[in-house]
Amino acid sequence: MRTRSLMLTALALPTLLGAAACATLGRATFKEPIVNFQGAEISSLGITGGSLVVKLSVYNPNGFRLDGTGLTYNLVVDSVRFGSGELKERFTVQEGDSTVVTLPLDFSYAGVGAAGRQLLNTGSVNYRVFGDFTVGTPIGSFKRGYDQTRRFSALSRTK
Repeated sequence: MRTRSLMLTALALPTLLGAAACATLGRATFKEPIVNFQGAEISSLGITGGSLVVKLSVYNPNGFRLDGTGLTYNLVVDSVRFGSGELKERFTVQEGDSTVVTLPLDFSYAGVGAAGRQLLNTGSVNYRVFGDFTVGTPIGSFKRGYDQTRRFSALSRTK
């Protein structure tokens, strides 16, 4: 009985070590997707607030397709939290390519008062978009964060 147990251990150990080595090697070859803020457009306005459509570009530097399974996002305008949300729809980014992910964002006027005042006073405002995304790959699932800060100018329309 003891011989049988030793034999099973001797057979299982190389298999487990091989699987662990493949997983480690796979994680080492995974390159982080690059997320860039592409812009935001007002889609509707109401009495208490409105809705924006936020566009993020996701670039895949890997040699294999990425299947997005989750994306969270937060938008801070000046130093005021503007809104946040989560994309629950799946998206795919082909190898060496980009795809634009469109995210809905509802806001209230109360949450953007300070940022609106700065935009009126100076004509521009700083903003930050951050969150995390989860992608599935042939070598496993990865969850990573992203963070972008830029300046919006109402006068020159630069973003």
